[in-house]
Amino acid sequence: MKNKSLGQVMSKYSIFFVLLVLILISMMMNDNFLSTRNITNIATQLAVATILAYGEMVLIVSGLLDLSSGAVLALAGVLSVSLYKATGSMAIAFAVAIGVAVAFNMINAFFVANCNLPAFIVTLATQMAARGAALLYTSGQNIVQIGDYAVVGQGKIGGVIPIPVIFMIVATIIIAYIMNHTKLGRSFYAIGGNEEASIASGINVVRSKYLAFLINGILVGIAGVLFMARVNAGLPNGAVSYEMEGLTATIVGGTSFSGGVGTTLGTLVGSFIIGCLNNIMNLQGVDSYVQQIVKGIIIVAAVLYDIKFKNKKAPKVILQKKDEEKKDEAPAAKA
Repeated sequence: MKNKSLGQVMSKYSIFFVLLVLILISMMMNDNFLSTRNITNIATQLAVATILAYGEMVLIVSGLLDLSSGAVLALAGVLSVSLYKATGSMAIAFAVAIGVAVAFNMINAFFVANCNLPAFIVTLATQMAARGAALLYTSGQNIVQIGDYAVVGQGKIGGVIPIPVIFMIVATIIIAYIMNHTKLGRSFYAIGGNEEASIASGINVVRSKYLAFLINGILVGIAGVLFMARVNAGLPNGAVSYEMEGLTATIVGGTSFSGGVGTTLGTLVGSFIIGCLNNIMNLQGVDSYVQQIVKGIIIVAAVLYDIKFKNKKAPKVILQKKDEEKKDEAPAAKA
């Protein structure tokens, strides 16, 4: 019992142990790692990727996927910057960014939920379309001189907490509440775990998939504004491969590609693991190409761990079901 309980604890909290070990190693490698300035910098840089990761987590838990988030972020961002320059209204800038991102996600939802096309193919197509639209709209040129728009990405509340970090914290709270305390969140887990059983139990699978993509769209739109504000320009070629940043954080955070498994807190910790790793490699002057190789290895390792864990767990579940069937059959035999 003790060994079983220790194994369960290690399995549940292993991601936190990995983050702790990484922080300790980083401290030993560089004295500046735990400085207030560096930690603030890590959190600020993580904000956009973490918000994207929450959208990916909701989708993957539901058995879906989004490969278009980086490109849609860029399109939403440049349109947001353009409208801000025309109106001077940050509210309109956010509304445009969210509206564009949600529209693309509704297109994804239609083809995935109503036409039964694979999310991988659909979102790969919308990735190319969104990136092309962003480049077409700006004629491939960056939008500069964006004025106070940049405050959202570079300003601080009370001169201490970066505004992007505030957005990340709020997103964490809202997504955690949806996934853990609402009927909608439970439907996401049910669909990702077993779609056919979900349909049989009365869950409106099509509606739930639309809502999963809707949540993702809202998060991508917000991330688009934060990204452009942080870089102080509208970049049609910006956020390339950011969908992979979100996916990496989600997978490392324990979300299963098989669907039905994943947590908001795990995704946040996964994002911080990637962020800390990027930061210490930058502080140590590791080549950017080497950093990409390291990220690739991390993704493979995380997926292998997920598969190994599920394969270990599956036989136990099967044995438990067989034991239950035998118990049910025993009284009938006696009768």
